[in-house]
Amino acid sequence: MNLAARLLVAALRLLQLLPFAIQVRIGRGFGALLYLSAHKRRRIAQRNLDLCFPQWPAHQRDQVLREHFALLGRSLLERGLLWYAPPERLKGLIHVEGDVGLAQRSTRPVMWLVPHFLGLEVAGVAVQLFQQRTAVDIYRAQSNAYLDAELKKGRLRFGRAEAYSRSVPIRQVIKRIREGCPFFNMPDQDFGARDSAFVPFFGVSAATLLAPSKMARMLDMVVQPVVVDMLPGGQGWRVRFLEPWADWPTPDPVADAARMNAFIEAQILLEPAQYLWVHQRFKTRPPGEPSVYR
Repeated sequence: MNLAARLLVAALRLLQLLPFAIQVRIGRGFGALLYLSAHKRRRIAQRNLDLCFPQWPAHQRDQVLREHFALLGRSLLERGLLWYAPPERLKGLIHVEGDVGLAQRSTRPVMWLVPHFLGLEVAGVAVQLFQQRTAVDIYRAQSNAYLDAELKKGRLRFGRAEAYSRSVPIRQVIKRIREGCPFFNMPDQDFGARDSAFVPFFGVSAATLLAPSKMARMLDMVVQPVVVDMLPGGQGWRVRFLEPWADWPTPDPVADAARMNAFIEAQILLEPAQYLWVHQRFKTRPPGEPSVYR
């Protein structure tokens, strides 16, 4: 298992030396292979698209599915660039829009709300290269210790980020937020029914975390959405630091969860193939409902 992980990391290190446009073509080709071979993930993504876009003709959903896998392959291989390329090269490929420096100036703690688009890893690099505050996030450790160490080293190599495992008490993260560290929050995964509410996501009940709203209210945080777009060819990525939400959170975390999902829906509609459709977003069902992934 370690040999496979070491070969993977070696391949990523070599690929990142190529011109970016060539990396993009190789990544898209790798994604085409994933479409053909990763049967389980393809079925999950297909089911998600069927549930979220029943009004689309089947050929349109299939087109989005194929493009999704092309971009998924690209995003996986681009980890090498993000983890190992010089910062000057990355700065030339990451195009920042909006108020990236908000967290530096804010007298209140800042939460970056970053949905699971395929270019999400780029946002973690952007907040280290284009602003000065040390960001904190919570991450899920990889099962392979060597790969986990490489991932963590690559993500933290610019010195302006701290990653805490889910096993670490949340009070440690809260302490760093109170000390002025912006919090990098990825709110749109299914972690079960605990501390979640079933609110619509493209009209389908989805277990949605209440923690972002509760944390933002408890710590009086400014909430700034951040969305990453993968640009075509060798253009790189666009990281959009959007206007902070003026009326979020509210005293109603369930209503806040619904508002958050509606925002993510609107962003998905701009680039439907770039959302993480291979994730089982609807894995947890309301009591009495059967699984949608059978």
